[in-house]
Amino acid sequence: MHSYSRKYDKGFRTFSSLSAALALAGCSLIPTYERPAAPVPAGYALADPQAAADAPAAADIAWQDYFTDPRLQRLIGMALGNNRDLRLALLNVEQARAQFQIRRADEYPTLSGVASATRQPNPATGRYGNAFQVGVGISAWEIDFFGRIAALKEQALEQYLATTEARGAAQISLVAAVATGWLNLLADEELLDLSRRTLATREESVRLTRLRLENGVSSELDNRQAASLAEAARATYAQQQRQRLLDENALVLLLGQSLPEDIRASLPSSRLDSAAPMQPLAAGLPSELLQRRPDIRQAEHVLRGANANIGAARAAFFPRIALTASVGSVSDELSGLFKGGSWAFSLAPQLALPLFDAGRNQANLESSRVGREIAVAQYEKSIQTAFREVSDALAGRATLSEQLQAQRAQAEADAKRLELSDLRYRNGIASYLDVLDAQRSLFATQQALVGTQLQRLQNQVALYKVLGGGWNPAMTYETLAAGTVAPR
Repeated sequence: MHSYSRKYDKGFRTFSSLSAALALAGCSLIPTYERPAAPVPAGYALADPQAAADAPAAADIAWQDYFTDPRLQRLIGMALGNNRDLRLALLNVEQARAQFQIRRADEYPTLSGVASATRQPNPATGRYGNAFQVGVGISAWEIDFFGRIAALKEQALEQYLATTEARGAAQISLVAAVATGWLNLLADEELLDLSRRTLATREESVRLTRLRLENGVSSELDNRQAASLAEAARATYAQQQRQRLLDENALVLLLGQSLPEDIRASLPSSRLDSAAPMQPLAAGLPSELLQRRPDIRQAEHVLRGANANIGAARAAFFPRIALTASVGSVSDELSGLFKGGSWAFSLAPQLALPLFDAGRNQANLESSRVGREIAVAQYEKSIQTAFREVSDALAGRATLSEQLQAQRAQAEADAKRLELSDLRYRNGIASYLDVLDAQRSLFATQQALVGTQLQRLQNQVALYKVLGGGWNPAMTYETLAAGTVAPR
């Protein structure tokens, strides 16, 4: 440390004031942000104006109010507390927050305490002398005159906000996935019950045709055809048992723990027809997705961050002004460190102007500009994807109910056809082929009916998801980790 007289205190204060003024007067080279126009039509082709006027928006409905089955509510709460993907998204938010704090700290000087003691020979006298020093110092504090550090801080802030929105998108997807997995289990149980009843009926048919064969009433062909149909039902039953286990495993992965025994025990008596209803939703306008969908907001924050990167790349062409300073006490005796006349300070301002960098700064600027164009394309793609998802869900809402009604009528007709075919066969009017064909047709229709019921319910879940429902910004990492649900 170089020693100076106190008379330079006034100059030091003047320089400090000038440095603060330069820091406050720093300009920004970040381009003015303009949100790109949404590359989608102004409305949905199958939107219901009456529903849009009467029904609430999905984002305004808490998932506890949309999924009213207590068992499903319990499963969703477990998933929010234990799902590892959601936990990872929450940790990413914490990491991005820390990165932003690091960038924000770069705007301020770092004060360090300094203490040293040296003993070395004095060339003039040939004797050893002591030098003691204590004080505080600022090491290479960059005065952000051209906004480089501010631009980097802005980019870190947008990255933090983007990860926060990614957390919201992850929660929406998780809530919808648990609801879909629960409906899959209900459909599996219904299909298993249908297959069990069908298999029992066909085994009874095998027994009856064998008796008729033994009494010379029917042929061996009838017996073999009945046995073939029974084995087909047995194979279908085994396949559905496997699918039931696979769907439970998928749900367990979402929950992050095993399925509670009381909920598993309640499944065999559950049916899709008795599933708790989900309330109607308003589709709104495509422009509302920009505020309702966390994934779109995430893409916009990424775009804003890419825009801020251009400001940092531009600032690299301008000089960097840094300040190194220290103030403290110097003495040749330890006891004299804090006595009058021992105080001293040093100033070392530095200016670095890029003269030749082989095109590095220009390439960095071009890379930042291309990065912004990439972010624009990703933002527009997220809007288009959201529009397509909502349009698909609306198409399902407009047609699945009618399809379900038609399939119910078809199942009733096939059941009556089987009854009449069996009656005609027993009276010798029709062949057994008519009975087998009626059995196959009824079984296929009943399976398709369960599939359509499942598809209609899953479409309601999908519509809630794609319209931004299921995200609660008040949810904290601590409440999720504890497995509790914060109030909306």
